[in-house]
Order: sequence, then structure tokens, then C-alpha cells
Amino acid sequence: MQTLLAFSLGGPEIFVIIFAILLLFGAKKIPELARGLGKGIREFKDATKEIKDEIEEGSKSISEDKN
Repeated sequence: MQTLLAFSLGGPEIFVIIFAILLLFGAKKIPELARGLGKGIREFKDATKEIKDEIEEGSKSISEDKN
């Protein structure tokens, strides 16, 4: 939501954008697009979590090696 505020989009502008998307893709395609977007976001979160876990594991092994 903060991204929308950065561009100073109000209610009417958001309504026009949603209406344009509905006209371009149609009502049947929108759930498929949303599903694909959700899968992409989930994969991104999983990848960032794996990277974070690897970094934490590496830092633990380094600290154990020092002791």
C-alpha cells in the first residue's frame, strides 16, 4: 500500500487501473494471473528464507570453529 501512496494514487485512479486490467485480460484470466503471481511471491520468499538459513548456518559454524 505504501507503494501506491508514493505515486499519490487515490481511489478514482485505482478504480480506473482495475477497470483497465479487467478490460484487457477479462474476468476469467484475472484469477489465473493472481494465482501465478502468488506462486511467484511464494517461491521468492522460500528462496530468501533458504539463503538466510544458509548464512545463519555458516555464521554458526564459523563461531564454533573459533571456540
